[in-house]
Amino acid sequence: MPACIPMPDNMPALCENWDAGERRNFIASVVSGTLFAVGWWCIIDAATQYPSNDQFNHAYHVCGVIATIAMFMVNSVSNGQVRGDMYTDGCMGPLGARIWLFLGLMLSFGSLIAACWILFGGYVIPKSAFFWPGVAVFLQNMFIFFSSVIYKIGRSEDNWG
Repeated sequence: MPACIPMPDNMPALCENWDAGERRNFIASVVSGTLFAVGWWCIIDAATQYPSNDQFNHAYHVCGVIATIAMFMVNSVSNGQVRGDMYTDGCMGPLGARIWLFLGLMLSFGSLIAACWILFGGYVIPKSAFFWPGVAVFLQNMFIFFSSVIYKIGRSEDNWG
C-alpha cells in the first residue's frame, strides 16, 4: 500500500500501516452520521435565526426532507441486490432494486439542484440583506448528499452473509 503523506526518509509515512479493516463500517457510519447531523443543524440554525416566513420561506424545508428520504432509499438496497447476487425473489428482482436505487439517486440529485436554485434564486440574485437561510438550505442538502454517498460506498457488505 503506498504511503498517504510523503515524509522525510527518517520518518515513516502516516498512513502506511493503517488499515480500517473491521472498523470500516464503523468509520463510514460515524462520518456519515456526523455529516447528516451537521446538515440538519445548519437548517435548524437558520430556522431559529429567521423565524419569519418573509425572511426564510418554510417551504424550503421540503428539500431537506426529500434528501433525507432519498438517503434512506439509496442505502436501503445493498450492492448485492443491485448486482443480482443476493436478491432474486420478489416482484421485480434485481430490476426492482436497480429502479429503487435510481429513484433514490434522482431524488438526491434533485434536492441538491433545488437547494442551489433556492440559494441563488431566492437570496443571491435578488441581493437579499440576509443570505444565511439560502446557504443553510444548500449546506443541508450538500451534507446529506455526501452523507448518503459515504454511507453507501464506505461500508463493506462482506460480513452480511
